[in-house]
Amino acid sequence: MSRSLIVMPDDTARPILDAIAAAAKSLRIKMFLFSDPDLLDAVIAAHQRGVKVQVMLNPARRGGEAENEATRKKLERAGIEVKDSNPAFAVTHEKSMVVDDAKAFVKSLNWERKNLTETRDYAVITEHGHEVAEVLAGFEADWHRKDFEPGDRAHLIWCSSNGRERIAEFIDRAKHTLFVQNERYQDPIIIERLVRAATRGVKVHVMVRPPHTLKKDKLLEGVGGIRILKDVGVKVRKLKHLKLHAKMLLADGERAIVGSINLAPGSFDSRRELAIEVDDHHVVKRLEQIAEHDWEHSHALDLTDEGLLADLAKRGEAKIGAEKLALKGSKAKKASKGSGKQTAKRKVKAKGKAKVKSKRKR
Repeated sequence: MSRSLIVMPDDTARPILDAIAAAAKSLRIKMFLFSDPDLLDAVIAAHQRGVKVQVMLNPARRGGEAENEATRKKLERAGIEVKDSNPAFAVTHEKSMVVDDAKAFVKSLNWERKNLTETRDYAVITEHGHEVAEVLAGFEADWHRKDFEPGDRAHLIWCSSNGRERIAEFIDRAKHTLFVQNERYQDPIIIERLVRAATRGVKVHVMVRPPHTLKKDKLLEGVGGIRILKDVGVKVRKLKHLKLHAKMLLADGERAIVGSINLAPGSFDSRRELAIEVDDHHVVKRLEQIAEHDWEHSHALDLTDEGLLADLAKRGEAKIGAEKLALKGSKAKKASKGSGKQTAKRKVKAKGKAKVKSKRKR
């Protein structure tokens, strides 16, 4: 029994394709987004050689976008069993696969081309029987629309079950260093735990995506969360050459969590999510190498009012963002615009008066 790590985009989709190609009996796939043509062809090929394939797809994003429809139709035309994910959850954000009931993949990456080539993402492969059995139990429960409660003795990290508690406890146990890579820093409990870690002397390194990538209704929590962290001395940075999509925590170079969970209330409370905690030396050391490499190839995020306005302007939403976040720079700009208009009006009036005087002199 062992665990191993896939790092994207470094390792490419090859380990996943190889696992699908090696499947002899069954494939169970649960995916938030599935559109990569190579993976789609591999799954269909497995079905055609007699492997029992079951695919569960998230039917739509929270905003209503149904991005898996084309994949669903192609799979169904090939004769593969496909179901929408469990409607008990607002969204199924879990990304998992079980091969032959013996090997489970717990991932942050979607099966989209960009997650295989452009984003920092991870997957842990486990052959530990109790962990594989738990992923299977979660799949079967969602497939048959039954409740799944792994309980206090759960080996894995599930939402909306033990996710917030397990991640908070993981942070609380950090003694020296903590690397966090995540798209969202919005959950107040997790923000509080990160603040406590920093104040007790843990060197906390936080990797984020820029604020302009946040949805409008998430600006307050998202920007507020990372600004709080910055205010207590946490270093907050963004990647230079890759998009960050990973959901990873690494403590003391000894333990790590990898999975689909964003650090947001929605992920913890209303979505189906899955993550795994590992302490295998070779897995953790590689995660540490990648985290340090990414940190070296990143730069500090400017979280001043001016910096946030400049970042939000990249999406053409500086005004909306400024109002939501009460940024001082917005008032200054409005004032400067107002004073500019007044100055222009005074100049026009002055010119008008000058013309009148010249006419009178004539």
